[in-house]
Amino acid sequence: MKKVFSLIASCLFVHFLLAQDSCRFQISLLTCTPGEELYSTFGHSALRVTDSSSGADIIYNYGTFDFDDPNFYSKFTRGKLLYFVSIEGFENFMKAYEYEQRGITEQVLNLSCEEKEKLVNALQENAKDENKYYKYDFVVDNCTTRLRDMVFKNSDSPVVTKNIRPKIRITFRNLIHENLDKSYQYWSKLGIDALLGNPVDKKISNNEAMFLPDYLLKGFDSTKANGKPLVSAKNEILRGNLAIEKAPLLSPFAVFTILFLFIAVLMFMRTSNRFFAVFDFILFFLAGTLGILILFMWFGTDHPECKNNFNITWAFPLHFLIVFFIFQKWHWLRYYFLVSSIILLLLLLLWKWIPQEMNNASIPVVALLLLRSAARYKKFNNDHRKNTGLSEKKNFL
Repeated sequence: MKKVFSLIASCLFVHFLLAQDSCRFQISLLTCTPGEELYSTFGHSALRVTDSSSGADIIYNYGTFDFDDPNFYSKFTRGKLLYFVSIEGFENFMKAYEYEQRGITEQVLNLSCEEKEKLVNALQENAKDENKYYKYDFVVDNCTTRLRDMVFKNSDSPVVTKNIRPKIRITFRNLIHENLDKSYQYWSKLGIDALLGNPVDKKISNNEAMFLPDYLLKGFDSTKANGKPLVSAKNEILRGNLAIEKAPLLSPFAVFTILFLFIAVLMFMRTSNRFFAVFDFILFFLAGTLGILILFMWFGTDHPECKNNFNITWAFPLHFLIVFFIFQKWHWLRYYFLVSSIILLLLLLLWKWIPQEMNNASIPVVALLLLRSAARYKKFNNDHRKNTGLSEKKNFL
């Protein structure tokens, strides 16, 4: 009996050693808090892999790009910049975020030995030179979604995630706004809203919500694989000390509302036409320039989020050319500004029903464009009547 017991004990001990060897990996998700720069406003995610047998402690980072590329800005703007997965030591990774005063939260993944081996092999294969590059897409395929996909695809059992969305009817734009509002980046929010079109306003799934680091963290906390939690331990390994800047004294909505009221008062006081000639040139020139940029982002780049942009209804590209003719007395210009006035009025009336959430700070800008378009129509119409009346009088004489 003792021999049988010893044999069983020996087998269990050997099995334990083998299990320890095969489970030498510990894999965890690192979620980094936002930084000062706009590109770091949404935080960052990476996978940490430690190997007890070799002592290795490395980071797989899918958010790497070649900033030294001479065509960096051109590629980035056109959506052709390639990101890649890079490998670096955990200590260097920590030092960089410590220097930036950003925090890091670690979630240790509760995976089986086989799943860890499988995931590590997949990461190593993905990090090879021939496989590491990918075309970055901010909401569909980014440095966070890649980690989600790597972990979920290499799980041997189906993963089930509880709802992590603040509400069921949530969009990519809503979650982008949530991050920008936290850091009071209202002007950046206005610029982003001006360039992002209808695709980011579709209702997103629970899985799609994990395109942002904070929501990937929430997603992993709320996920079970084969009935067991995906995360076995969670801890803050680096406390962030970066102070969030206070909200700006004046928001974009306040600034543009003040401008609208100022111009309305000047119009009521019948300020000289010379002032409004200069103001209208600047106003319509800037609106037209933005419209051209929207068109470029829509048709000239590989950014799918910039397509079908309804902001083009008020930032009309043709304004860019028309401003060079508004000092002419061509009667057809009155029809241009009449059509512009009608479109802008309809836009304001139907604002809430447009299939794209446009930034509310644009409302006073649209109202200002409507005000000045109507004034331009009235002026061209009066000039046309005067000229027509003068011609008829000459013929009569």
